Amino acid sequence: MTDVPLYAKFGFTDAEWGLLVGLPQSVLTAASVVTHDSARKTRAETAAGLDQISDARASASQLVTAIAKAVLDQTGDPDRGEEMTAIEPADPVGYAQDVLTRAAEANALLAAKADAADATTYKHWLVEIAESVVGAASTGGVLGIGGDVVTDNERAFRDDLAKNLAD
Repeated sequence: MTDVPLYAKFGFTDAEWGLLVGLPQSVLTAASVVTHDSARKTRAETAAGLDQISDARASASQLVTAIAKAVLDQTGDPDRGEEMTAIEPADPVGYAQDVLTRAAEANALLAAKADAADATTYKHWLVEIAESVVGAASTGGVLGIGGDVVTDNERAFRDDLAKNLAD
């Protein structure tokens, strides 16, 4: 008797599961890099996004819980003092566009294969990750005073993500 992979228990192929598990970290990264910030602000954004991913392990959705655990197994669990490796794409705009394209693919996949409540919870979670990242640190200002909490680029990414995940 062989063990059935977790993704198969939810009705997904390995590639489909990879898309769903990869998106939370990709959303975190894209939301952070659409506006260039200092290393300190980027760390704050990453920490906020990881908190959202970590908190999802207690989701009412078994699918979201399983995906959150899988993400943290791959990236590092902040509860164990592990840190996610920083991803710095050479083309932040292109990276963000790729994430938006994959989000639209995930939306179609979830509509076809997932329970409606699980799909809604997953999509809402991705937008929450983006929201927490873009709101984690202000940009601009002097000595941390003033500046924009959410820049136009960050707002556009978050809004486009929500549109690509809308039914």
